[in-house]
Amino acid sequence: MSDCRPPLAEPSAPRRRLPPGACDAHCHVFGPADRFPYAQDRSYTPPDAPFEKLAALHGHVGATHAVIVQANCHGHDHAALLDAVARSQGRYRGVALLPPQADAALVRRLHDGGVRGARFNFVPHLGPPPSPDVFERVASLIAPLGWHVCLHVEGAMLGELLPRLARLPVPFVVDHMGRVRARDGLDAPAFRALLDLARVPGAWIKVSGMDRIGDGGRPFRESIPFVRALAEALPERTLWGTDWPHPNVAGDMPDDGEVVDAFFEACPDEALRRQVLVENPARLYGF
Repeated sequence: MSDCRPPLAEPSAPRRRLPPGACDAHCHVFGPADRFPYAQDRSYTPPDAPFEKLAALHGHVGATHAVIVQANCHGHDHAALLDAVARSQGRYRGVALLPPQADAALVRRLHDGGVRGARFNFVPHLGPPPSPDVFERVASLIAPLGWHVCLHVEGAMLGELLPRLARLPVPFVVDHMGRVRARDGLDAPAFRALLDLARVPGAWIKVSGMDRIGDGGRPFRESIPFVRALAEALPERTLWGTDWPHPNVAGDMPDDGEVVDAFFEACPDEALRRQVLVENPARLYGF
């Protein structure tokens, strides 16, 4: 029995399709559970959102490439992710959720399956954060293969984490705009900490999860100035993603056509838009 809502069955058509080569740099696949069971110790149970539906969504909005991020509900079993990446025939990459005991052999198998990053959860509702020893050991494991670290973190935590992040031998990507709150404004300390990442070599930001920083009502326009500010502050290190199928959404379910339209509004400059959608992910993920 699912305890999450499904994505919209019929998202609107965006007013403008994404350009050729565009990448949805943050999305998920869930199940199907009868083939890819969910983890026993999961913190939530989503409705199935398999590869076929993700591919259909990307066809609908015009995304050529995508990065599938391993979700907490599948734990450390990457079978669904690896299946989806293989079926994409080179169009998709993956970000793994590695177990504390991960070794070089596991990392190599995942790399051969199209994985290019390791995610760490620091938000309380998804469980305890990784220990510093595990965090640094995994970073050393993935460095030889050119992976990056993906951080699900709240912006207010960045000050505490930055000394550790600055020592990493790999780049790091902050998901969902650090889950700042749009109602706190552009001058809030948590958002200023994100903008300050422009001065940190190897720091990237994902302008995904507009609904997660907004106030719960579509089309989440209050998030647009934050997307714009980050893309302009880190033009060569910003990524964009839908966050489909939007797990654990508390307010309105996002409409992915509106999500695309909002990005075009936040990033009206065509050259910057192409950099965020096409060039940056191509460089980081090897498309």
